[in-house]
Amino acid sequence: MGTKSGFIAIVGRPNVGKSSILNTLMGIKIAIVSKKPQTTRNRILAVLTEGDRQAVFLDTPGLHNPKTKLGEYMVKAANTAISDVDIVLLVCEPLGEVGRLEEEVLKKAKSLGAKIILAVNKTDKFSKEAILKTISEFSKAADFTAVVPVSALKGDGIDILKNEILNNLSEGPMYFPEDTLTDQPEKQMAAEIIREKALWVLRDEVPHGIAVEIESFKEGKTKDNADLIKIGAVIYCEKESHKGIIIGKRGETLKKISTFAREDMENFFGCKVFLESFVKVKENWRDSDFMLKNFGYNND
Repeated sequence: MGTKSGFIAIVGRPNVGKSSILNTLMGIKIAIVSKKPQTTRNRILAVLTEGDRQAVFLDTPGLHNPKTKLGEYMVKAANTAISDVDIVLLVCEPLGEVGRLEEEVLKKAKSLGAKIILAVNKTDKFSKEAILKTISEFSKAADFTAVVPVSALKGDGIDILKNEILNNLSEGPMYFPEDTLTDQPEKQMAAEIIREKALWVLRDEVPHGIAVEIESFKEGKTKDNADLIKIGAVIYCEKESHKGIIIGKRGETLKKISTFAREDMENFFGCKVFLESFVKVKENWRDSDFMLKNFGYNND
């Protein structure tokens, strides 16, 4: 028997747990997560290799009606990912109905001939009746290859979901070396980790108006010859008042964000990290083509 492989787009509305499912499937954090919707902005690639099977996941921004150029970029990134995959993994909550955005995804996936797997997430927070009703309603809308109720938070059903994905791969080459986990550059991972911690710490009105840029990323050694990465980061926000919120009284909020980020980076990179963070204002950057490209949100 030869190798089996395939590309899988993880799609769904904001905050249904797409990134949490990806991280649980991978067994390591690849995509940042928060309780706030539209956390994922870029298409994130993750590679799961088990024996002679390789699943290449594309975690996508949440499907929504965009209000800014950043929102338009995010929706386009999600739709582009669906266009060239073997399997569409549609993630939903047990809310009992199929919305217009899900209908559009199902229609597009069907027209492209992709297999569709439905993951009904957050089963730990909903009743059995709600879960069964959701499965029933979605099953009327499409012919799914598999339907799997899961809880990314508790790990319930994740092994079943992984097996369904791996078992539905087609014969094909290994696209990446078996030790590859993601295509995200280290600087991009560092920026996303900082943004994740900001999402967790800041008030609701601030997070979607921030972006993180890594100005310096230097590898070196500590005094006792241990590996060290020195990172200089800038957190951009859209308003002067937001800058004050991000920095906080006597710099405590920014210190908290940076400390949490540094700890996560040390786990991810496997070495000591020295992180220096600053805050700057770029008004209305989410509607600026130049700034969007500068921060790496480039549809080209």
